[in-house]
Amino acid sequence: MLSACLPAVAVITSLAAGPVTAALPSSPGTPHVVVLHGLARTDRSMEPLAERIASAGYRVFNVNYPSRDLTPDELVSALHEVLQACCVEASRIHFVTHSLGGILVRGYAAQHPDPRVSRVVMLSPPNRGSELVDRFGDSWLFRAVMGPTARQLGTAGDSFPNRLPPPGFELGVIAATGSINPVGSALIPGEDDGIVALCSMWIEGVTDMITVASSHALVMRSPEVADLVLGFLANGFFGDEPADRVDAVAAACAASEDHQDPATP
Repeated sequence: MLSACLPAVAVITSLAAGPVTAALPSSPGTPHVVVLHGLARTDRSMEPLAERIASAGYRVFNVNYPSRDLTPDELVSALHEVLQACCVEASRIHFVTHSLGGILVRGYAAQHPDPRVSRVVMLSPPNRGSELVDRFGDSWLFRAVMGPTARQLGTAGDSFPNRLPPPGFELGVIAATGSINPVGSALIPGEDDGIVALCSMWIEGVTDMITVASSHALVMRSPEVADLVLGFLANGFFGDEPADRVDAVAAACAASEDHQDPATP
């Protein structure tokens, strides 16, 4: 159902025919890093970042999955199959994700609690949904092109991301705020990356959060982002102590929600 390919690091050629894995030798205890692309993308979008992570000494699995073909539960089950194939021997598993990939990790952690899941870096994740799905999710064209999971990525309380519990792992969020999508940004309140609002990337329990001047579509290609990813995987935060950054985003988002809700005192 899912496949992964990262030359000279690890290959899962076919889960449908039974997992076949090959990897360069690594020392016992080497953390595994599972890389997940976003909606309507493929593993190729994450290749440069995956290769950069591998060059730092991690054992990397760049996963390709049919993001537009399956329901959320089916995608989470497929991710579970991948981890059973690639990472049974791992003592620690990190994730680096883009967009929907981060929500799948949250879904996996909720359905398959795994103490080996250690650090997760999410790039522009719709942790609280996207207003663009609210606007367009019921249209026939959106349903036809984006598939069943995309329709469940809105901001309503019963959407896929908002049904999930807070993270039980160390979580770093890299929030792109350099939109190149003026139409999308016009429909999204506050700062955004053209697809997801900054305040929708935030989630209660985040360990660290930092903004970068990139777009939703290209954030994974930024050398600055690659440096930040490696810093979080190594240290559990981006550069320096995270408390002020996280508190500032949380306060700004709370103030924004209060302003938008006339019933809030």
